[in-house]
Amino acid sequence: MGSTLHPDWTELTRECLIDIFSRLSMGKRWDGPMLVCKKWMNVCQDTSLNTVLDLEAEFLSSTDTTYWWSPEFEEKIDSTIRSVVDQSQGSLKEIRVRHCTNQSFSYVAERCPNLEVLWVKYSPKVTIESMKKIALNCTKLKELDISCSYEISCECMELVGTNCKNLQVLKRNLMQHSEVTRLKRYACVTQQYLSFETLGNVDAYTIGRHMRQLKHLELRYSTLTDKAFAHLCKRCSKLEYLDLVGSRYLTSVGVANGISSLKSLKEIKKPDFAATLFY
Repeated sequence: MGSTLHPDWTELTRECLIDIFSRLSMGKRWDGPMLVCKKWMNVCQDTSLNTVLDLEAEFLSSTDTTYWWSPEFEEKIDSTIRSVVDQSQGSLKEIRVRHCTNQSFSYVAERCPNLEVLWVKYSPKVTIESMKKIALNCTKLKELDISCSYEISCECMELVGTNCKNLQVLKRNLMQHSEVTRLKRYACVTQQYLSFETLGNVDAYTIGRHMRQLKHLELRYSTLTDKAFAHLCKRCSKLEYLDLVGSRYLTSVGVANGISSLKSLKEIKKPDFAATLFY
């Protein structure tokens, strides 16, 4: 019986391995190739493979959501962020994470001047302490997602808007009431982190004053009213995409009047006006 030939993966060049590993998500690289051998681990740490830190796919596929709110998990995310920042050697351009803290984001601000995309969702321990540093040091930001991070205040948004003139995408979505109710059942979730509402009108006026160049804006489940929305639309006249789903204080007339100022608008997701009448 003839012998079967097996490919010797150890003979693959570094360039070939980088090309292969670049097709894997960050999570899959960390759980796979990095554990095979020292050579593969070193390749995974190559600067070219660490320009993007995107953990969103791992979050969306996970079912153990309550563990995310624990200090242990936050430390794990912070550690991952710091590790990728170091491996990127200043070339990190995109970060998409959840449940991190000021500690890791201050680290990012100090070492990632080329950052263009930043998602910091569901992170109650990210505050103005680190966001001020981000605004001052990461001025190339083009996209910012601060959804469900209630400690990121209007002052933080003002700082970003003032210093990051290339910003075109802002996502300031809040939690659905049903999501807040579900999380309140779990003892591991600190209740102060579930501030269901922010000052929607203040958000709108801040965005209108300091982020007039925006083209994409998401304000799902916001508490802004028709008057604040009208102000926002007049100031942010370049908007092409607008998401207002769940913003229950808006009326159909108010939305229609507001978007009449948006000549470049291509797509809008409106609240369910019939449902808001009975909220």
